[in-house]
Amino acid sequence: MSAPLLCVHDLTVAVQDGAGPRVLLDRISLDLGAGDVLGLVGESGSGKSLLCRALIRLLPSPKLRITGGAVFLEGRDLVTADEREMLKVRGGEIGMIFQNPTSHLDPVMRVGDQIAEGIRYHQGLSQRAARAAAVEILAQVGFADPNRQYNGYPHEFSGGMRQRAMIGVALSSNPKILIADEPTTALDVTIQAQILRLLLDIRDRRGLTVILISHDLGVVAQTCDRIAVMRNGELVEQGDKRSLLAAPQHPYTKALIESHPSMPGEGVATAAIAQPAPALRPLLEIDDLHVRFPSGAGLFAAGPKTISAVKGVSLRIMPGETVGIVGESGSGKSTLARAILGLAPLSSGHISFDGADLGQNRAKALQKLRSEAAMVFQDPFNALNPRLTIGEMVAEVLRVHGKAVADIPARIGELLDLVGLEREFADRKPRSMSGGQCQRAGIARALAVEPRMIIADECVAALDVTIQAQIIDLFRALTARMSLTLLFIAHDLAIVRNLCERVVVMYRGEIVEEGRCADVFARPQHAYTASLIRAIPDIDPDKPLRADLLSPSVAETGSGRVSDQPSAAFNW
Repeated sequence: MSAPLLCVHDLTVAVQDGAGPRVLLDRISLDLGAGDVLGLVGESGSGKSLLCRALIRLLPSPKLRITGGAVFLEGRDLVTADEREMLKVRGGEIGMIFQNPTSHLDPVMRVGDQIAEGIRYHQGLSQRAARAAAVEILAQVGFADPNRQYNGYPHEFSGGMRQRAMIGVALSSNPKILIADEPTTALDVTIQAQILRLLLDIRDRRGLTVILISHDLGVVAQTCDRIAVMRNGELVEQGDKRSLLAAPQHPYTKALIESHPSMPGEGVATAAIAQPAPALRPLLEIDDLHVRFPSGAGLFAAGPKTISAVKGVSLRIMPGETVGIVGESGSGKSTLARAILGLAPLSSGHISFDGADLGQNRAKALQKLRSEAAMVFQDPFNALNPRLTIGEMVAEVLRVHGKAVADIPARIGELLDLVGLEREFADRKPRSMSGGQCQRAGIARALAVEPRMIIADECVAALDVTIQAQIIDLFRALTARMSLTLLFIAHDLAIVRNLCERVVVMYRGEIVEEGRCADVFARPQHAYTASLIRAIPDIDPDKPLRADLLSPSVAETGSGRVSDQPSAAFNW
């Protein structure tokens, strides 16, 4: 057996704070062979990213230090190497792909030049040769017209293409090991599948060793050879993915597996057997809704152009229904939600909430919406006022809606009880809380208006899988207990399948399919729906990773059916 390419032995990282040194990584040991793909999983704060930064000695604070252990790269100890040697290792031998490409790509530098810069620094090529090599890398990572797109700036590309560019930057120095830190967390399910398939394709062609950091076991199950599970700075379990997933030894690993939304559970069964809503008047009615935004005039255009974000949407939501709205970024989901709440102008069509029409009697409809509907936002930190305590934020909503001042403290306590937060959280500010706790606080604030309908816009997209499961369970309990109507917007179909009775699929501003979750997931009628379902990361390691895209004919006409217009496989 050949020696491992990377050997980590008892690596320990501590931080020096007022109370003395505190261990953040506790004696981590693992080996990586050439061409291995290791999945590093665990919740936020478990130490995944810190471990990978420690490997290349790029700790995020000067207060953090490696206090023990060794990191051997082909026999060289990186812990004791001097800074000159580490400059060659970073990028040259170990490359890194970051979670948010927008924050790590230079916004005023052409994408091609950012790739060529690494080539010139690490490989010593001329400017002309570096450009040619950069164009080749752009082609390798999936740019359709690399010669033209070389001159594009990051803001001119979609999130998926920016992530491809970030991968290109990491590959520019021809590294032996590639660290991918949550490279698909913020991407749609189909784009996520494409990026993961791209990483595997690059691994096969270049013989790269890959460390894939993720909190999604479904992602690592379909892409990695081995899995290492981290919790609270410790490596609690590692092994071959099939052995680990089939027979996990640590309770935390078992909890991660049970929390994954691709696993069949009570939510799926409940959605499948839920009784139809009684024949009442719909709580929400949408008829032939169009929302258009001006996009400015072109150079040779006669007048201003418009973008149709929502095109002819019609929908009925009954009281007490739980409806999932799914689709990729740009499909119109959030614009539809904003239009429902009166936050986006209606170009044509009608929205009626409990009989009040937003177009014909806007003032009355808005008054009704603001007292009977609420929204839970995607980013739990940015959605809360950092200067106020949770109690002050909830009290503010209660005062606006006419709650007696003397009754407000008791009501705050009741709301915190409802969302599963201790009452002491009323005196805490968002910065002292985790993402899941902040999201629960956001739900408590939404419930303060005693709504009949809640719109949750990607409210679990940024959360760890175990926290996602807790928030989904909370929504399930609240809808049953309070007879809430829930519109749950997501690009993760697995979560929608677990939570919702009905699903609405949007594509390019239109509804292309809707129906009961059990029916749509079992027998999708539209090719786009089928491609979304195929792209869901499954925890079964033997299920092939699909990176399908909608065929051009379907994409243009929007009328594809699974039987006669199958989605085309992406050509790698």
